[in-house]
Amino acid sequence: MPIRILIVDDHPVLHEGLAAMLESEADFAVVGGAADAESGIDAFRKLRPDVTLMDLKMPGMGGLKGVRALREEFPGAKVVVLTTFRGDANAREAIGAGAAGYLLKTTLRSELVACIRKVHAGGRYLCADVSADIATYLGSEPLTERELLILAMIAEGLENKRIGTKLDISSETVKSHLTRIFEKLGAHNRTQAVHIALRRGMLGDFAD
Repeated sequence: MPIRILIVDDHPVLHEGLAAMLESEADFAVVGGAADAESGIDAFRKLRPDVTLMDLKMPGMGGLKGVRALREEFPGAKVVVLTTFRGDANAREAIGAGAAGYLLKTTLRSELVACIRKVHAGGRYLCADVSADIATYLGSEPLTERELLILAMIAEGLENKRIGTKLDISSETVKSHLTRIFEKLGAHNRTQAVHIALRRGMLGDFAD
């Protein structure tokens, strides 16, 4: 029996190209598709695919919450995240949500095929670039929810006083949080901190 695949991605051209590529494999069958996580979960209920390919950034709840919701309803669901976002934080969150695989959309066809087969067989798969990112920051202290929120506000261009007003804290407390953020990220200023956080995929939920 072929490996039955569901594709959840909001980019029609990529979706169609991916489906055509996978269908060329003798042991693959693309059984359906969806343009957002909510529709993807509905499709999963009806089709019960063997492997689901899920994009991260989509309208609605988004791929990360979609993976979590799908796995909560169907603990045996095998999900591979296929995304343009390389950051270690994105990958760790996806794996924590229940994804069995994490691949970049720039990955070679042969690697995608190998990933789907491995995940279908019960294994896990991380592309080399993402594995390297995770290894680089392994053991580093994560930012707290408050620190992530403050960093997201900085990314929006808000000054300390405005951030303090929004969070009902003093400017000095904001400065204290910033000091800890810089220490954790290895940053020297606000701009660098935002750049590092975006590269590592830390601000995804706050940017949606």
